[in-house]
Amino acid sequence: MFTLLKKLNRTVIIILLSTAALIACAIVTYKYNTHYISNFKDVTIYSQILDENRKVFIRLPSNFEPNKRYSLIIRTDGNFNLTQWDSVLAELPAQQDTILVSIPNQFWTFTRNRDLVPPYARQDVNTQPRPASENATELFGKADQFLAFIENELLPYLESHYKLDNNRILSGYSAGGSFVLYTMSTKPWLFNGYFAFSPAAWYDDMTVVKEFEQFLSQRSFTTKDNIPLSLYITVGGAEHPLMLSAFAGLNNSLKIHANDIIWNSRINEGLEHSENPMVSVKQALDFYNSSIN
Repeated sequence: MFTLLKKLNRTVIIILLSTAALIACAIVTYKYNTHYISNFKDVTIYSQILDENRKVFIRLPSNFEPNKRYSLIIRTDGNFNLTQWDSVLAELPAQQDTILVSIPNQFWTFTRNRDLVPPYARQDVNTQPRPASENATELFGKADQFLAFIENELLPYLESHYKLDNNRILSGYSAGGSFVLYTMSTKPWLFNGYFAFSPAAWYDDMTVVKEFEQFLSQRSFTTKDNIPLSLYITVGGAEHPLMLSAFAGLNNSLKIHANDIIWNSRINEGLEHSENPMVSVKQALDFYNSSIN
């Protein structure tokens, strides 16, 4: 009897472990399909700059023609809000000639903060001022390297496979919003349209706000073919007070210094952090289309 019970217990344990393994495998598969696969053209590019493979999702217009020139939108956070982007682009007549390229975050390792946080802010996002003991460069974001990947590897790849015009937009949300501001501050000529939805500009005692204000006060703005440089920033009215405070700081800096930029900002009342980008897509595209016409 004891031997039989021992065998039964062993069988039950094996079944439970096998079931747990199957459930874990199903969860990983679901997350992989959700975050790292799209319904569009998925391309993997080896980045020498980042020393890793990077996937991009390329959404071509439904009436795509190889010999036709297209505007370009590059956005971070890959599959997040991609359905909304697809829907809005399909509905807006002005965007029928646009290629959308989304860069997903790495799946097996957490590299989002590494890629999107500016190199003057800590990857381990903190609301407090930076202690003097935390000035080691390895603690900071590597947005400069991620931007180098976009400029020197992704854009040349896209230009070699598609005919592109000079209407180019960079869009990001939260940490991706701070990356948009960093890109505009360091290499404004790469894109002529910048969308920052709920930008996480409060890092290290508002260091992103301070850096952006310094850029605005010291730089002139030039783009290719005299296309106006435009910026659109949004935030949800129900977001964290720090997010709203950072938004107010950015807004104030733009009012004072951004004479050469076509810009607008909007507080979407009642929306939380994850809700704001859902409604911001159409707002931003409408603003951009009006700014270049």
